[in-house]
Order: sequence, then C-alpha cells, then structure tokens
Amino acid sequence: MSTAGKVIKCRAAVLWELNKPLSIEEVEVAPPKAYEIRIKLLATGVCGSDDHVIAGHFFTPLPVILGHEGAGIVESIGKGVTAVKPGDAVIPVCIPQCGKCVVCKNPNASFCMRNDVTNPRGTMQDGTTRFTCRGKPIHHFISTSTFSEYTVVDEISIVKIDAAAPPEKVCLIGCGFTTGYGSALNIAKVTPGSTCVVIGLGGVGLSVIIGCKAAGAARIIGVDINKRKFTKAKELGATECVSPQDFQKPIEEVLKEMSGGVVDFSFEAVGRIDTVLQALLCCHEAFGVSVIIGVPPGSENLSMSPMLLLTGRTWKGAILGGFKTKDCVPKLVDDYMANKFPLDQLITHVLPLEQINEAFDLLHDGKSIRTILTI
Repeated sequence: MSTAGKVIKCRAAVLWELNKPLSIEEVEVAPPKAYEIRIKLLATGVCGSDDHVIAGHFFTPLPVILGHEGAGIVESIGKGVTAVKPGDAVIPVCIPQCGKCVVCKNPNASFCMRNDVTNPRGTMQDGTTRFTCRGKPIHHFISTSTFSEYTVVDEISIVKIDAAAPPEKVCLIGCGFTTGYGSALNIAKVTPGSTCVVIGLGGVGLSVIIGCKAAGAARIIGVDINKRKFTKAKELGATECVSPQDFQKPIEEVLKEMSGGVVDFSFEAVGRIDTVLQALLCCHEAFGVSVIIGVPPGSENLSMSPMLLLTGRTWKGAILGGFKTKDCVPKLVDDYMANKFPLDQLITHVLPLEQINEAFDLLHDGKSIRTILTI
C-alpha cells in the first residue's frame, strides 16, 4: 500500500533535554508539502556536531531529531519537485544549494544563505515542522534530521546519487568525509611536496589526511592525545603522529622543530579554542595557511595578536569543506565508487538505531572513528 500523501509513524531518536540520552520514540512524519521530499533513511553517521548539540555547545531549538550524515531512498515528493522522484537514492545535505542567493552565485563560496546553521530555526523553509511526537511538534536539525526512519527535507537540501552506492558508506559524504577532504583540497589548496599538520584524528581529521595525500603533500603530521588513532592515520597517509602529552613544551613548538619551521598547511579538527590557536601558531608565519574545521563551543571566543596574521599567515574556515552540495556531492559519490578515495577505513562500528546512545558513548570514550547506524 502506498504511503504517499499519508502520515507515517516510525521510530526516531529524540533529544528532549540537553545533556540527556536520546530517546527512541514513535514519531509521526507528515507528508511533504510543495518543493519538499520525504525520505526513507537507510543509514546515518554519528558526528561530533550532533554531540555538540546534546552538550549545549551548538544551539538548536528543542525538542529535536538530530543527525545529518544520512543516505536513503525517496518515499514521496511534494508538488513542484523536479530534482528527484520516488525510488531515487539520495543524500540529504545540511548545507543547501538554492542556486539563487549571492553565495550560490559566487563560484568561490558554498555557504548558501538559506542554511539553517547560522541562526537555527529547526524548521523547514516554510517555518513549520513535519515531525510530531507525544502530540508535540519536534524540530528539524540543520535541514536533515537523519536519526529517524523517515525525514522530510526541502528540495534545495537533497541530492540524487548513484543507486548502486552503499548507503552505509556514502552517508559519510553528507558531512564528515566531505568536510575534511574538502578542507584540504578546496580551502587550504594543499600543494604537492608540502608539509601539513592535522590536529585531531577523528573522522574529519582522517578525511583531511586523505585529502592532503590526494593533493600530493610530502609530509603529513597527525596530532592527537589518543594514540589508538595513530595506526589508522598512518594507514590513510599520515607520515608520522605525535601526542601533545609526550612533551613538556607547547605542541606548536614541537611541530615547528619537527618540520624545521616549515609547516605549510595546518588543520584544526577538534573544536577547541586552544587547538585552534595551536594550529595557527604551528604554521609558517610568512606563508602558512591554517584552516579551522572543528566547531568550538558557541560561548567561547579566541583572543590573538594581529601580528600572527600581519606577518603573512592565512587563517581560513569553511563549512562542509567548501563544496557546493548539489554540484559536488553526487560526484564525490561517483569518485568513491571509482575507488578514488576510501571511506570504509573511517567506519569502526555499525549499530542499529536503537543503540544510538551507545554510539555516543563510543565517541566520548575515543573508541570510534565513525559509528554508522543502520535504520
């Protein structure tokens, strides 16, 4: 029996309160309105940004269904939708591409003005939600909400992908992999023969390493306090790894000594104010490029001397690796299918949706790179 045009009842993980476990609930998912798509999700990754919301470090209205690294199949479409049809394999994207705003029209920018990240509303583009639980409206999370069996997204927040692509792998292209890989290739523009430093060796940091290697970097130094991540980092292209806890001096000084003072590119993939500054300080004062990737707590600000930039350093940042989502995500999926980069090595655990809180425990304990939830 077709579900098109009908309310669907399904399972979803709902965050009711900050610093509380997610609750597996039966939710009602309304049919898509005009220019909206309802998706049956098949897999989703658990990202540090989701955890930032739970901890109160990244604001979004509550209650909410989190998740933004998903892949699935179109269940039904609203009036006027032309980008996809029922049955298409898709990835919902947390940064839309409306194609009309000043950012979308700029070839060098990707942070679409119709995003729900800068000032999160937790709604569809029309200002309403499609989720209900216990008789209460439930908010959406950055245009995606993939911790659910079904979700509804706007047409500007979805891309059609190769139907043969495994959803439990390519869901990572929805955020983590794309963010790191693009930071190396699009934002830093890593050059052949260069020396790179990557601070933070989680899923995003390892994806930076993949990007640096693809760009031809000669030396890639991984930095993390969790030495269990070093083996994976070296498998993916790091030439050496260090832990700040092994040294009595600041890690930026260690990195300068290791590189002979020539770190061309540095990347911060942790989301802490101190590591952001370490990444900036370790790159060469005259020509180094430092890229902020991690999302620090919203309540914290960084104090730094203008001289750190006046000498010639470049300090950059971008969401989702600077990729224009509709233009680039399908091609990234095609590149994965053509074995141009690995995703499998980023995945350390696969769990059912019901064990989502265990997935966050693995993240907190530093035991996972990326946990994939099957839905």
